[in-house]
Amino acid sequence: MFIRSNRLGALLFVFSLTAVSNANAETAVFAGGCFWGVDAVFKHVKGVSEVVSGYAGGEAATAHYEQVGNGDTGHAESVLVTFDPAQVSYLQLLQVFFSVAHDPTQLNRQGPDVGTQYRSAIFYTGAEQQKLAQSYVRQLTAARTFSAPIVTQIVPLKRFFAAEDYHQNYLALHPFQPYIVFNDKPKVEELRKRFPALYR
Repeated sequence: MFIRSNRLGALLFVFSLTAVSNANAETAVFAGGCFWGVDAVFKHVKGVSEVVSGYAGGEAATAHYEQVGNGDTGHAESVLVTFDPAQVSYLQLLQVFFSVAHDPTQLNRQGPDVGTQYRSAIFYTGAEQQKLAQSYVRQLTAARTFSAPIVTQIVPLKRFFAAEDYHQNYLALHPFQPYIVFNDKPKVEELRKRFPALYR
């Protein structure tokens, strides 16, 4: 389930992961540090129709930025990606996630941000996503793609909670904010360089 809530916890609407505007669209949920940068990366991927910043891994009562920031809610800052598999595959999204969006070898942190809420995680929505994610991690590990072990969790998605409105589309709305300039804009540029066919 995807749940959108305001800062006070009032549920605004709920819909099934399969109830998206495009009948052929699919969804994926990734956590890779602060959701601002991960959101921005996936918004620049062809075939992605929507990206929502939010929280996954915890309960509805604690799906609020101030509480998640304590690091004890079970939530990870995450993004819900809606995509057209005819234009971009789940495997391609995994490639972007592991090579551009974040560093999968950092445990419970990402860059300057520290805590379990910044952990690396894939919240799969079905058996096929689970299989693909596990297989891809095995391939990366066998190829010794990274100098340190991959610590990405691969766990089932129970519910996704949209973050507060002021976190949505953050990079586009605050392009000159220092955190964005130093931490997130380089990720978008790396996407353009490494995946020119996917970049938009």
